[in-house]
Amino acid sequence: MPKVLFLTTSHSYNDDRIFYHQAKALRDKGCEVKICSLYTDYSGSIDGIDIESYAVLEENIDKKMETFRKVCHTFQPQCIICSEPLAVVAVRKFVKQHKAACIYDVTEWYPSMSMLQKYRFPVKIFQAVKFTFIQLYAGFLSTRFIFGETTKKFPLAYFFGFKKQMVLPYYPDTHYIRESVKQLKQGRITLCYTGRISKDKGIDNFFKAVDKLRQKASSLHIRILIIGSAVEERDKLYFSALLKKYNFDDIEIRKPTVFEQFTEELADADLCFDLREINFENNHSLPIKLFYFMGAGKPVIYSDLKGIRKHMGELSFGSLADPHNADGISDIIIDYIRNPELYHAHALNAVKEFKEKYNWEMIKDSFVDFVKKSIDK
Repeated sequence: MPKVLFLTTSHSYNDDRIFYHQAKALRDKGCEVKICSLYTDYSGSIDGIDIESYAVLEENIDKKMETFRKVCHTFQPQCIICSEPLAVVAVRKFVKQHKAACIYDVTEWYPSMSMLQKYRFPVKIFQAVKFTFIQLYAGFLSTRFIFGETTKKFPLAYFFGFKKQMVLPYYPDTHYIRESVKQLKQGRITLCYTGRISKDKGIDNFFKAVDKLRQKASSLHIRILIIGSAVEERDKLYFSALLKKYNFDDIEIRKPTVFEQFTEELADADLCFDLREINFENNHSLPIKLFYFMGAGKPVIYSDLKGIRKHMGELSFGSLADPHNADGISDIIIDYIRNPELYHAHALNAVKEFKEKYNWEMIKDSFVDFVKKSIDK
């Protein structure tokens, strides 16, 4: 029975990509699977997957690397799938000594903007260069690559193009999707924002568009549904100020739900939004939530991101827009209100495309084969 170990620093052991999709797919194909995270404490077995997780994210680098090494030597995996460069570097000796496969699963831009925001210029430039070299070193040590999206292949796929690689998008398993296609009710609409509440993720852009909509359609009952929370203190203060500024009549704020119930929480929504800022990092991302909105049958209005256009082209179930163009976004919403047939067609298109192109069942076998071939090399 092949042994596969997942190592991650910043993701939880029950991360949707790692636990619910990759680990379960390998388990179902006869692999013995273990997940080690540095995000939180947990030890045990869940759904046949061994978990050994430690809350050492705030510890020094040596402590983090030693934690990974101990788990690695105890479990003796034939394949290690790493989510961050630190994990790759930590197990380099084990990989070399035991001729194990080391797959670097690149799902985040590295270095991320959040990693650099605490530094001031010119230190920020030095740190960016340093982190970039760490990324390249991790690429050198890895035996194979998995990229969450095509736009994240740079620079590793170009420096190490001779290494085996695959693109594995964030498609959801249909088991975790609850379809809730709706018909628009006359004179009413529910607009939904989900995820982290922050300026970067577009909460202000969303509120501006809704405010413009209520100015243009004063008789329309607009309900706002927010599923998420602000993490940083500055984001909490920012969000509180926005709520006071706009003073919407009908707004519901729900705490983030567990992964398995995410699309159930969307059942009341008519339209789902993601109007994140279009900076370099966001522009090269393919947001995971997009596919969950599709599966639930929700038309969307998204920031016009390069990552989406490159992967999907024009959307048949919504619109890509300038997140700062509140006037244009409000017109898109009004067009749905005036043409409920268009809205319903987009809702059906979302479900159809999800079932035909963008679900985990379509790609999981290629993922399992990629991992098994790394062991059988």
